[in-house]
Amino acid sequence: MKKYLRTSLLLTVGAMLTWGFSSCEKNNDPIEKELTEKQKEMSQIAKQYVDNTVNLTYKNLAAETSELYDKLKAAKEKFLKDPKSLTQAEVDEICKTFIKARSSYEQSEAFLFGAATDFGVDPHIDTWPLDVDGLAAALTNKYQLEKLGGDENDAIAYAAGKLGQELLGFHGIEFVIFRNGKNRTVAALQANEDNEAFTAIKAQVTGAEELTYATAVAGDLRDRCYQLEVAWNANAPKAHKDRVEEIELPSSRNGKSYTDDLLGATKAGSGYATWEEVMTTILKAGCENICDEVANTKIGNPYSGKDKNYIESPYSQRSFIDFHDNLISIQNSLYGGVDGKRNEAASIMAFMKKYDAAQASKLESDLKAALKALEDCQTKLKGGFVSNISNPLVGEAQKKIQTLDEDLNKAAEWFSKQ
Repeated sequence: MKKYLRTSLLLTVGAMLTWGFSSCEKNNDPIEKELTEKQKEMSQIAKQYVDNTVNLTYKNLAAETSELYDKLKAAKEKFLKDPKSLTQAEVDEICKTFIKARSSYEQSEAFLFGAATDFGVDPHIDTWPLDVDGLAAALTNKYQLEKLGGDENDAIAYAAGKLGQELLGFHGIEFVIFRNGKNRTVAALQANEDNEAFTAIKAQVTGAEELTYATAVAGDLRDRCYQLEVAWNANAPKAHKDRVEEIELPSSRNGKSYTDDLLGATKAGSGYATWEEVMTTILKAGCENICDEVANTKIGNPYSGKDKNYIESPYSQRSFIDFHDNLISIQNSLYGGVDGKRNEAASIMAFMKKYDAAQASKLESDLKAALKALEDCQTKLKGGFVSNISNPLVGEAQKKIQTLDEDLNKAAEWFSKQ
């Protein structure tokens, strides 16, 4: 998670639109100026993008985090009654659901420029490294444990408002249900926590207490993913809308959904003055932003030695998979939808192939090379990123992703001049 503000990103985008902001006058002009053929194509690309990339991804994420919460809640309640009643198969199912939700979130990071940043959702649910020392202190605090184990909605509200982002979201749950790249065992949950941060203060933390914490955090994670879904999609499920309204989470931009705001580009009230700005935002504030983060922060901090502990998903050892999913989010944004719902004819890549085939070919080739480099890291390096932060294969992957990042910057600049 990179704590970039949408405002600063869009200032960068705006600087690239050297001619475009003269068109801001459209917002005060009662006579709509006719779109060029290219702009009409861009409007169709944008519709395909929000319908089959953004909204489908957030729909899946909302459903998966809801399922994760339900499964953790059931496991917690069962474990509290009788620790021996919880089966390994049930724990494995929780882990499987977590992995699906985690993948969906990582595949959403090419559009963090929207509600995820505006409402602080990204840092709230995806900050790392986990503050394990803070977690040990929290789970030995009787008052906090009582609050986390209280009434369902009160427990979620307490976690959301009091734990702090270093103890919330995916990585707190990951700590409870994974260790050393494997699903946590029932036997480990039946014993006291043996992580060194806990043993150093002689903390006697039980599996029941860990599951109580993870369940409250999962409830907050679900709610924030509902917020993302509702903010983008005016047709999100009523139950999700009702929950977001109940806990008073903001869920609109300029008084409308993020989809309506983006698809209303050039019209009064939209945050987008031109269709060129929409395309450039998708590429620069979305795709290039996450590409840069993967190359220079997620990989760069540990690989360079700047921060060897800055490891994403260390307990499940899925860092390389997270990075790969981030590039899939770029791929989905470029090619007109998620796998199975893609329409490449109405995509950024198709537009580029039509008007600048050479640039499109390089972008396409470099995306494939970056994905392949991360797949090589997954298959060839045992122990994941945790055990291989200085491996040459990691360096090669970083270079490939940096090249892709350059391509995305150039593509954004090219779109700004159409």
